[in-house]
Amino acid sequence: MLGSGLLDSSIDVVAEIKRLRDEKNAVILAHYYQDGAIQDIADFVGDSLDLSKKAAETDADMIVFCGVRFMAEVAKILSPEKKVVLPDLEAGCSLEDSCPPAEFAEFKKQHPDHMVLSYINCSAEIKTMSDIIVTSSNAEYIVSQIPAEQKLIFAPDRHLGGYLSKTLNRDMVLWQGTCMVHELFSEKELIKLKAQHPNAPVLVHPECPDAIVQHADVVGSTRKILNAALNSESETLIIATEPGIIHQMEKAAPHKTFIGAPGADGNCSCNTCPYMALNTMEKLYLCLKNEGPEIGLDEATRLEAEKPLRKMLEMSEAMVASQQATVKE
Repeated sequence: MLGSGLLDSSIDVVAEIKRLRDEKNAVILAHYYQDGAIQDIADFVGDSLDLSKKAAETDADMIVFCGVRFMAEVAKILSPEKKVVLPDLEAGCSLEDSCPPAEFAEFKKQHPDHMVLSYINCSAEIKTMSDIIVTSSNAEYIVSQIPAEQKLIFAPDRHLGGYLSKTLNRDMVLWQGTCMVHELFSEKELIKLKAQHPNAPVLVHPECPDAIVQHADVVGSTRKILNAALNSESETLIIATEPGIIHQMEKAAPHKTFIGAPGADGNCSCNTCPYMALNTMEKLYLCLKNEGPEIGLDEATRLEAEKPLRKMLEMSEAMVASQQATVKE
């Protein structure tokens, strides 16, 4: 946290971050939704699970996770021997907040014969109550492996759960959580934008409501949206997810135009995640300097939360291998 005072204006924050990273043998991770300056200084930029996996493979002593709290928790679950810090401990997640552990435990009791699938955007406590964790990248692949007769609970995102249910023709009991950012896209304004750019494909994250998803040319995770944008022959594309991802698109394809899908007021400013925005370059510097705020999990919780994560990694192994082979071709 910044504390009561401002940083000395003479400090070269970028140079100091690089110095402290080397001095403390740290690895800096940045989610696609972070500010562009943070993405540019990070060792790895990506989606939450991929970042945690990459960090686990390094010999770093400290993981600095520029993202939100549940992402840093996943990094700690997979790398218990490493110190994990977050630039701002208040960087939470509306999806995580929408699923309080005590309430979810009662909900689970009402469906005792159901397997619990939880989206990775949840707290460590919810993970301990889950059978399998999924991401927006692997959810379809994992659900398709579960026998049709097995009853399912999907938490916490009702939009992603509804998309999976519709796509796979699979009945699921849905916890009614949502992401505040993806909820704010306006179908009316999106239709107007499509009329202005009739040849522009619409790329949509499945955390969006069905009213937005139904206008999509591509539906997928942040990584899938990024790849689709870069591989598209179209020069103009409409992006319906947190606009931080556009930074990577513009770096990789500066000749293209990427338009953020509009919110209800006709622009995209309301769709910037306020939690992601809490992390700043100054807070990243102080986080490295002070080695905190640190993410801590008691070992019993960590071990229980690790089980459904490892189950997900096991079930998605073939999919990941196929994707890696495709990249090498």
